[in-house]
Amino acid sequence: MLRWKLSKSKIILNIIISLILIVLSLLIVANRQRIIDQITVWQFHATSAITALVDRAGMNSNGKFLYLASQPILDSTQNFNNECDRIENTTSILGCYSNSRIFVYDVTDQKLDGIREVTATHETLHAVYARLDSTEKAKIDVLLEAEYKKLENNKDYSDRMAFYARTEPGERDNELHSVIGTEIANINPDLEKYYDNYFSDRQKVVALNTKYSSVFINLKNHANVLLAQLNALSKSISSGTEKYNSDVKTLNSDIIAFNKRADSGSGFNSQSQFNSERAVLSARVDELDVNRSKIDSDIATYDQILAEYNSLASESKKLYNSIDSTLAPAPAEPTI
Repeated sequence: MLRWKLSKSKIILNIIISLILIVLSLLIVANRQRIIDQITVWQFHATSAITALVDRAGMNSNGKFLYLASQPILDSTQNFNNECDRIENTTSILGCYSNSRIFVYDVTDQKLDGIREVTATHETLHAVYARLDSTEKAKIDVLLEAEYKKLENNKDYSDRMAFYARTEPGERDNELHSVIGTEIANINPDLEKYYDNYFSDRQKVVALNTKYSSVFINLKNHANVLLAQLNALSKSISSGTEKYNSDVKTLNSDIIAFNKRADSGSGFNSQSQFNSERAVLSARVDELDVNRSKIDSDIATYDQILAEYNSLASESKKLYNSIDSTLAPAPAEPTI
């Protein structure tokens, strides 16, 4: 009788263990990605430079966890180009989410402070989107598309989305998820509540985006103002010079005619007429001198503005070069 009771107890224990194992298996299947992410984070050794990016961008512990689970790399070598393909040469690639890893181009120009943080956060939101199930994506996509309706008349954003459509077909909402999350301050409360899952203060990354983007915007606006001034001066100098040369030719002809009449001895009815016509010619000479001085002044101004424009162009080129990964140095030669 005792032996039967022990056998029964053993059967019950085995059933309980089996149930526990089944539950654990189901939990593992249901949370497979989270488990993989946790193991990856435990094994990944992030530098302070790596972690500082999302800390400064206002991501919370959950956002930072998914960032680290993507094993981010801050890179300024040619390896970055190997990982982040540039499909069109007209746009610089600042980062990518490739093979479940985040790559951020290491832009070091202090004038572009914040660009790495925004890029790291943008790519982290790709990692977030990749982990959403189909139901969650469908819900979030509706909110994203509604938000984009407010932006589609903005040429910068419409051009950006057209670029994504060409280079990443089918990834529209995935890109909107990162763009809106890092760049747009005021969004639908439901969408903001969703982003709260990954940010302690999303406005920090938006402010960083505005900060570095304004450098390019201000340079472009300043260049456009200078270019408009140069074009206006060029037209003024061209038309002024043409008129000046024509007036000089006419005046020279009139002076020659006047001198011939004076030399003939009978070209003027009186000394008064002579003096009067001579005074008119002298006034025209003075007027031409003033016009010539105005043209010279405009040319000097043009040269000054052109020098400023060229300096601005040089500064712009330097900044754009700093975010152009194709200019990254090649990997160092291996040491023996």
